[in-house]
Amino acid sequence: MIQAIAFYLFAAVVLISAAMTISARNPVHSVLWLILAFFNAAGLMVLVGAEFIAMLLVIVYVGAVAVLFLFVVMMLDIDFAELRAGFVKYFWIGFALALGLVAEIVFYAFGSVWTGSLQLAKPIAPVDPSVPNIQAIGELLYTRYLFVFEGAGLVLLVAMIGAIVLTHRQRKDARPQKISRQINRRAKDAIRNVDAPVGQGVEL
Repeated sequence: MIQAIAFYLFAAVVLISAAMTISARNPVHSVLWLILAFFNAAGLMVLVGAEFIAMLLVIVYVGAVAVLFLFVVMMLDIDFAELRAGFVKYFWIGFALALGLVAEIVFYAFGSVWTGSLQLAKPIAPVDPSVPNIQAIGELLYTRYLFVFEGAGLVLLVAMIGAIVLTHRQRKDARPQKISRQINRRAKDAIRNVDAPVGQGVEL
């Protein structure tokens, strides 16, 4: 009974937070609603016994991704009115993609549509209940999906190197800092005392 109440509570907050994330006018509020949705999604993962996924949601998504979004939104001077200008123009494309995703979820949840069966799909290889969730995921990652896991790591490494290269590229219009020139600068080289006559301006 308590688990059912907790499930409906977490699920309701996730749906409300997701709706507020895409409907809030203030982008900072959208990120805060997104963080709330991640926390409640982590609660749902704990209820189904996927504590590793719940930990990833809190540590990776809330602690890194959502906070990064928040800092980017708050620090950059982005014209969000201009970004929202094309919302109506591309609304039907996004709506069609959303319908496609919903259809995929329904087809997967209710089994094969071609055979006419509407029973929930059964797991192919059920995990022993005595094995912890993290241990089961680790055994799969480092045995059956080792090459896929290493490939994902290489893709992330290439993306990180590309971001560093693009950030530290040499720009012709940039003026580099010359520390030695700043240290050796004297006051008389940067300041000019002018005895300005009364009622007249100063010639620069």
